[in-house]
Amino acid sequence: MEQIINFKRMKTKIKYILIALVLMVQSGCNDWVELIPPNGLVREEFWQSKEDVEAVLMGAYSSLSSLDNLFFIHGEARADMVDDDTNLSENTRNMMIGNIYPDNWNANWQDFYNVINYANEVIDNAPGVQDIDDTFTDYQLQGYLAEAYFIRALTYFYLVRIYNEVPYVTEPSETDESFFYPEKSSADFVLNSITEDLLANRQYLTSNFMSIREIKGRASKAACNALLADISLWQFDYNKVIEYVQQIEMSEFAKLVSADLWFYMYFPGNSDESIFELQFDERQSQRNSTYGMTNYDGQQFLASKKAIEMFSLEFANEPFRGQGATIKKESETTFTIWKYVGMAPDGTTIRPSNISNTANWIVYRYADVMLMKAEALSQLDRFEEALAIVNNIRDRAGVNPLALANSRIAYEDAILQERALELAYEGKRWFDLVRMGRRNDYARSSNLVNLIIENVPATQKRVLGSKLTNPMGWYMPIYEDELERNKYLEQNPYYLR
Repeated sequence: MEQIINFKRMKTKIKYILIALVLMVQSGCNDWVELIPPNGLVREEFWQSKEDVEAVLMGAYSSLSSLDNLFFIHGEARADMVDDDTNLSENTRNMMIGNIYPDNWNANWQDFYNVINYANEVIDNAPGVQDIDDTFTDYQLQGYLAEAYFIRALTYFYLVRIYNEVPYVTEPSETDESFFYPEKSSADFVLNSITEDLLANRQYLTSNFMSIREIKGRASKAACNALLADISLWQFDYNKVIEYVQQIEMSEFAKLVSADLWFYMYFPGNSDESIFELQFDERQSQRNSTYGMTNYDGQQFLASKKAIEMFSLEFANEPFRGQGATIKKESETTFTIWKYVGMAPDGTTIRPSNISNTANWIVYRYADVMLMKAEALSQLDRFEEALAIVNNIRDRAGVNPLALANSRIAYEDAILQERALELAYEGKRWFDLVRMGRRNDYARSSNLVNLIIENVPATQKRVLGSKLTNPMGWYMPIYEDELERNKYLEQNPYYLR
């Protein structure tokens, strides 16, 4: 028995050593993530102070930031605004053409659940620290817990949109006695659960941080309302979308920046328009993935034909978000993605090597949530209000206002296009298309199919179109290693054929 106890304690000790190593290697969000647990502490020795709680919370932010490549891939690769270049991985190239199997590395959800486990550690252990550290106030505790609930909810929201049904884990995997083999839960159960968590903890979130990087890089009430609005839009609860966005408007936490400041959202980042973004600082070894994926020398992702027609000077007039700002012309036929590479909207001034990997990943910004509100308004037949929002964003971009027929379909198409223009390459496009395809019992699923197959060679159109006809094929399979490890998991039905 003594050997068993010692073995369990050793496993727990190793786990906390690994937490320390992960935090030191990832160095996550920014300078406020440098609080790390010291090496070699077992659980009983570690959770002793509010600094220990903050250290693991920073680990959650760090782990979340490390997902920026997956946010880009899952939000863009299967949509219609990127093409593959010679160095793109075969796994991602196969995603783009619908040739997806359970051995595709992009189907591996392990990194998402690592984030969730950090959040679960804070939620599970932080309350007990108050019994030890009498300087750990209720205000601090509730704030840390609220941030952990936000991080967990955001991560689950990505998982639901990527996989549909996923295991809903709310306990940390701290010892060998933890239950590692959960079954999947329905998408609605997961979304309803995280919505309850967000509403219960929203009041404890604050923006009273020491720096703009913390204000925009840590969970705030505005970030919570943006996430709640996004979840509600995915569930087609339009009145709730409007309610949550209006709370952001009233808070004045963010606003549309002027046209001449539009590119400042990407360099240097943390603009007045930002609501929540993942922070990177190469000087502290906090490097993003988007520079490597989108710069010309990386040869991974290129702008698609559709994107070229939307942004290039030859076809369009988008002075502040077009060629030189969103995409860059490299040759007569090749355009690259510029948002995460440039220092200015000129298609010329590239980030120098010492800060090349520092573009933040914007999760939510004001234009995004306002277009969510416009979509919700239009689906409630409040067309005039919806049009005012769309044209306000178009006016900021320096393009002509729209005049639309008063129909939900006309507005759906216009808003989908405006989101593509305004939020290009910010990990939104695939989820926007899937949301359109799911709406009203898949009434317009064929539109999703038609938009996607426009972007593939003629020889692949029929095959990809056939694969996308089944909505379950819009979600990723469960990675084969997870199925082997967890006998309680069932493969997403589309991939059983």
